Amino acid sequence: MQQNLFDLLSKRQFSDPHSILGLHQIDGKKQIIRIWKPGSTTCQIEVYGKTVEATQVHDAGVYEYEVSSDIKPTDYRVIFPNGKISYDPYSFEKIIGDLDVHLIGRGLHYELYDLLGATPKVHQGVAGINFALWAPNAVSVSLLGDFNDWDGMINPMRCIETTGVWEIFMPGIKEGEKYKFEMMTKEGERKIKTDPVAHFSEMRPKTSSIAFDVSRFHWSDAHWINEREKFRFGNVPINIYEVHLGSWQKDEGGFLGYRELAKRLVEYCKKMHFTHVELMGICEHPLDESWGYQVTGYFAPTSRYGSPEDFQFLVNTLHEHDIGVILDWVPAHFPTDNHSIAKFDGTFLYEHMDPRQGYHPHWNTHIFNYGRWEVSNFLIASALFWFEKMHVDGLRVDAVASMLYLDYGRGPGEWIPNYMGTNINLEALEFIKHMNSIIHQRFPDVLMIAEESTAFPGITKEVEKDGLGFDYKWNLGWMNDTLRFFSTGFLERPDNLSSLTYIREYAFNEKFALVLSHDEVVHGKKSLLAKMPGDESQQMAGVRLLFSFMICFPGKKLLFMGGEFGQGIEWNISDQIRWDLLENDPNASLQKMVEALNLFYRENGALFERDTERESFEWVSSSDRENCVIAYMRKGYKQSLLCVHHLLPNVLHEYRIPLPENVRIREVFNTDSSEWGGSGIINPKIEIESGHGVLSIAPLATQIFSVNEI
Repeated sequence: MQQNLFDLLSKRQFSDPHSILGLHQIDGKKQIIRIWKPGSTTCQIEVYGKTVEATQVHDAGVYEYEVSSDIKPTDYRVIFPNGKISYDPYSFEKIIGDLDVHLIGRGLHYELYDLLGATPKVHQGVAGINFALWAPNAVSVSLLGDFNDWDGMINPMRCIETTGVWEIFMPGIKEGEKYKFEMMTKEGERKIKTDPVAHFSEMRPKTSSIAFDVSRFHWSDAHWINEREKFRFGNVPINIYEVHLGSWQKDEGGFLGYRELAKRLVEYCKKMHFTHVELMGICEHPLDESWGYQVTGYFAPTSRYGSPEDFQFLVNTLHEHDIGVILDWVPAHFPTDNHSIAKFDGTFLYEHMDPRQGYHPHWNTHIFNYGRWEVSNFLIASALFWFEKMHVDGLRVDAVASMLYLDYGRGPGEWIPNYMGTNINLEALEFIKHMNSIIHQRFPDVLMIAEESTAFPGITKEVEKDGLGFDYKWNLGWMNDTLRFFSTGFLERPDNLSSLTYIREYAFNEKFALVLSHDEVVHGKKSLLAKMPGDESQQMAGVRLLFSFMICFPGKKLLFMGGEFGQGIEWNISDQIRWDLLENDPNASLQKMVEALNLFYRENGALFERDTERESFEWVSSSDRENCVIAYMRKGYKQSLLCVHHLLPNVLHEYRIPLPENVRIREVFNTDSSEWGGSGIINPKIEIESGHGVLSIAPLATQIFSVNEI
């Protein structure tokens, strides 16, 4: 019987090597040490400091040595031909316990990042690393690394009961070791995969996982963490700077590290008065050109800019300077790369088998099987990892619409309706609700932000009220309608004014963030500056007007890097943004205006305190098509502001704006100020005639007025 098990072990068809290897009782007085050394002709063991020779009992490489019953697993070590001596990994008891087994089986083990992957441990008094992964359909799984010459025969792992989780504790292994997993499928195919729960990976194009302890960092951001809950509830300013670290700033053409970027980002965001940064492409990914949206490392910050500890330093530094950190996170799809989770254990494990459900034609990627408990668990644990171990303040969830609709990007016959015959992905719907519920239960102070491009109802409604439970939704309707209007020529604008004013009709359907993101300055869409009609001066004025319209309109704010100083070309991931443009007065002036506008936003509650209340917005003028002027009141708890936008390049003298009775107004911000490169049409003094303010209206400008009772 035992020989048969040795045969299975040698053929890579055995799932419990610990049951026959290691230290085993023979009777009350004797034990057998059984060592697995495939390919060796001899085997030496050190027992109580004495070197002894073990006897070969199977020609595949099984050796035995008889010892007394009082020998413990740590009383002997294996001697290798290169002189290395180590404890026997097969003499150690399993680490995954009964509760882990129960939670994994139900898809409720939210701390997978502490269980799977490579976890530094002191086990039975010995320091090492426990390696574990989920591969329920593999026949056998082995650990690969420099420590075993990447030979899949040497360190087979054991399968833990019915979980499909495989594990091995490797004594003496330290951080920094590269590793992968080798699996034998039921079809006899050998697959070599990276660790889905790895916290660190080799720099692309290499793909090995790297053992790393993400729990040892000493955080000093407690004050920020204790205060950040306020951002969830809408009555504080949120102004996000969207950044792709690799192309924000470079060093001699190469990447800057997380630590150097920490210093520079803090200085810049403080100067520009942004409240948060949103970081693109942080989750590990193999292809730069994917911008980080085809993820292979759901628990690993990319090694392009340093180690996980370096990333923690970046987050900690930003927090120490009161700047929040939001990450792009992509649970909608994953790439087809062979080294990653695609067809992971030889089966369609993370993805659906049927391509009408499991393949995304838009992005040539796989779609997660949200109806599988373990897959849902994997993704929720990934989200929790970034909050727990990396202290991020929010996740911007990418491509939510593609998750919600079964026919997203598909034609007739290319998708499968749900059991009710509709196009809603009910499993994804439940996954999102479950995810947001668990996240807000465990981290009630973090933000979940949806990039959702349709009018699907209840995105930011509470789960308890049958919503999806997000805190904010990107207002892509605002973005599309606004940029379409601002790209329109001056002669056509009067006839299209209603497309801009209509935005108010849906502005309070959800809790929104207004975004001018990376998606709008790539793939031939032109930069924000290049979208504007007119000459260079008018284009700059148009960008000032666009940014100030976003600041004035209800909703939190997001601006992609480079826009703040008027980069004229599209974003290119291979180059840093055009900081050299700041040597030009128009670009430098625009940047100064954005700096002042951001500060104005943060200091004036009327622009943020009641963002989700319809009563916070009141039209003053929305139908002056001839002059292309719109005006509205923004109302805070104790303050009101009158925002006036002139969308044509001419000056309007003695323009009459209707005002409430018994008020006076004072101009407090003007994007046409000569300080910002404008023509300098301002209102140092305002006359009130018959309930109207008589104003000088600047060309292509926003003018903001404080409103005070007389």
